[in-house]
Amino acid sequence: MAVAKVIEVNASSTTSVEDAVRHGLKKTSETVKGIKGVWVNEVKAVTNDTGDITEWRVNLRITFVVE
Repeated sequence: MAVAKVIEVNASSTTSVEDAVRHGLKKTSETVKGIKGVWVNEVKAVTNDTGDITEWRVNLRITFVVE
């Protein structure tokens, strides 16, 4: 029987939501092994004075198997 744990990670990108998710997963995988899935819990956008999006931010819930 496997035991899984869920952690929350915040990540950002100036390019896209998908890039922010990939960056968060890549960075997390450097120290957490056995990642099985990710849930994008929240998406935020930072804007400048003219209304252009300057940064995408995501809150991720990452699931991994505990060894």
